[in-house]
Amino acid sequence: MKNKNLKENKEYPIMEKQLSINGHSFRIIEQGKGRVVLFCHGFPDIAETWKNQMNSLANAGYRTIALDMRGFGGSYAPSDYKFYSAKHIVDDLINMLNILNIETAALVGHDWGADHAQKAMLMRPDRFKALVSLSIPFAPRGDMSYWNFLRKNGFENKYYAFEMMGNHLEKDYLPVEKTLKNILYWLSGSPINGTGWDPVDAKRNMFRSSPVDIPEWTTNEYVKKTISWFEKTGFQTGINHYRGMQTTFDEMPELKNKLITQPSLYIWGKKDGLCRFFHPEIPTLEDLQKVHPGLIKQVVLDNVGHWPQHEAAKIVSSEIIAFLQQINY
Repeated sequence: MKNKNLKENKEYPIMEKQLSINGHSFRIIEQGKGRVVLFCHGFPDIAETWKNQMNSLANAGYRTIALDMRGFGGSYAPSDYKFYSAKHIVDDLINMLNILNIETAALVGHDWGADHAQKAMLMRPDRFKALVSLSIPFAPRGDMSYWNFLRKNGFENKYYAFEMMGNHLEKDYLPVEKTLKNILYWLSGSPINGTGWDPVDAKRNMFRSSPVDIPEWTTNEYVKKTISWFEKTGFQTGINHYRGMQTTFDEMPELKNKLITQPSLYIWGKKDGLCRFFHPEIPTLEDLQKVHPGLIKQVVLDNVGHWPQHEAAKIVSSEIIAFLQQINY
């Protein structure tokens, strides 16, 4: 599935700037004018992952903003994982809105960006009025953290994240170019069925050598820019988003059993190994609504993996626009 850019919005070209948030510098890109849509990326990524959606939404009359999340790209990157809990991430988002004089926004998140966006919906419903989650379904906080739940169920020596969280050797992720290209390919829907990434099968890990330079659904521009930022930052501060998840659980018992009631959309790819781990069988909308009552629609994409914003860029953009046009915020 090729990623073809839509006609660029010449009236509202993408602008890049650095913002000082609580004394720390964050890089953002912005495009368009109108109701605000804030985009949050995951690991390993940067704000430009959203350029297709930003351009489409700008053409549809929205003001779109994407930031390098803390730990990535040109944004603040503390080394201590405890500074990557939801309290800190959501504070970044709220203070960014304050600096830009924005009262309310819709949130679009992918991967860890989706998890953080979901926490933001729970913590600040006064500021965040609608949610689009890519590749990560919402699950309310229970009695046990996600990491401890996996340990209890025998996944500590299988689930990919445990090895990443314990590995502080940056050299194991070098060269950056090879690592990023491998991850892009194996997490996508491009590999032959049965060979793509499986988060609990070491033989199908994300670091295997890719058989292609870059998949056809992405662009050299995006890949080169992503590589250039990770050559500066490394991977460890990005991995801190995994390490900080337990801190979020420990810091915020008030989130237990709290549900997202704001209008929401969930988009995921059938060939995404992570989503198939979360729900091996395709859930019904009614099943998802039991823990996510604000969910309006689920979009399941054929032959798409973990990067729907790239692999099915036009479909994702059109689904987001259709969703936002239904609601007021």
